[in-house]
Amino acid sequence: MATHSYCDGVNRRDFLRVGALAGIGLSLPNFLQLQAQGGVTPAKGKAAIFVRLSGGPSHMDTFDLKPDAPDTHRGEFKEIATNVPGVRISEHLPKLAQCADKFTILRGVSHTLAAHELGTAYMMTGNRPIASLRYPSYGSVVSREMNAPEYLPPFVAIPNYGNYATGFMGPEYGPFETGSAPQAGRAMEVRGLALRNGVTLEDVDRRQNLVKRYDTAFGEYAKEDKLLAGMDQFGQKAYEMMRSEKSREAFDLRKESENITKMFGTDQFSQSCLLATRLVESGVRFVTVTLGGWDTHQNNWETLKNKNLPTLDAGLAGLFTSLAAKGMLDTTSVFVTGEFGRTPKINARGGRDHYPRAMFCLLAGGGMQGGQVIGASDAKGEGPKDKAITPDDVAATFYRSLGIDPTKEYHTPSGRPVMIVRYGKVINEMFS
Repeated sequence: MATHSYCDGVNRRDFLRVGALAGIGLSLPNFLQLQAQGGVTPAKGKAAIFVRLSGGPSHMDTFDLKPDAPDTHRGEFKEIATNVPGVRISEHLPKLAQCADKFTILRGVSHTLAAHELGTAYMMTGNRPIASLRYPSYGSVVSREMNAPEYLPPFVAIPNYGNYATGFMGPEYGPFETGSAPQAGRAMEVRGLALRNGVTLEDVDRRQNLVKRYDTAFGEYAKEDKLLAGMDQFGQKAYEMMRSEKSREAFDLRKESENITKMFGTDQFSQSCLLATRLVESGVRFVTVTLGGWDTHQNNWETLKNKNLPTLDAGLAGLFTSLAAKGMLDTTSVFVTGEFGRTPKINARGGRDHYPRAMFCLLAGGGMQGGQVIGASDAKGEGPKDKAITPDDVAATFYRSLGIDPTKEYHTPSGRPVMIVRYGKVINEMFS
């Protein structure tokens, strides 16, 4: 797989909402009444899967085609109908077309950062990047807010995550990176879990006891140093995972049923999506899967038709249908995005260039409604038709599906208060 460089009752979250609503004259009885009437929708997401399309996929050739646009913009692909009346997507996404009732397409998502690193930082945090602060990514926030079983990390990246994870929060909220993608029909040797070169569990136990003695010697210093504390947590988690049969089984795709396995392709992206569903089922709270290769400045349609779209189609369709088959889609929030879209106007090299002013995102599960399109781009796909959807709005909505208040404040090591999402507003249509 290409990665490339580039709620019934009022729970704790609801009390936070009540506190906020009290400021505008809405008391607890009012809140309960509003909730009973459907005005406050309890969050359902217990875990999340984030699919990153690295490089910037073209909205015009995937989920937002413009068949009536001029030849300079339209592109080579035709639309096909989905199983949702009126919703049409690219002809090269036939499997996703047959499960479009399970996800929502956001069109007219818009920002202004056309560089890969900046666009990625924005779309992976929900906060426009600034020079003075690195914001934590979705996975780091979820791993801080939602506990995982002791034998599993809360945050797993398949195969890696890049430099956008913890921000100011520190390494203890970073991802466990598998280091490689799974392959169909083969046992996956996960970095940090596999015992190699004759090393036994007894050897690991002896090493762990040695580490504990060093921890005692360093005393409070190791606890106060954020980097050392983070490293110690990683080491302890790795030890727990290595000794846990449940942990090893969570990463073993050979343990999955044939009925589920056959929903996926045999390529590494499909197998990574299959692994993501298995990890979430086992108790991991956040899994990210990366599919790169979308930076199509040239040979756009050949690359998409012959490689990217069939790969995406098999993996994502398998992800949505298997989660539904396992009864997990309603409790698993799914977010699919690149860092930006691509230019509606075709360049001289038969490709499309970086274009953040119009792009798509997909949202599913976690109590969010599927089978709809929210937002729109204009006739040529050059920008939002009416009101733009911002990355901040998508982030606030994604967190809302997980029961995380996007306006909650964290504090940086220097004491600076920072909201999880500064400016985003929840897209209410996702929960109606």
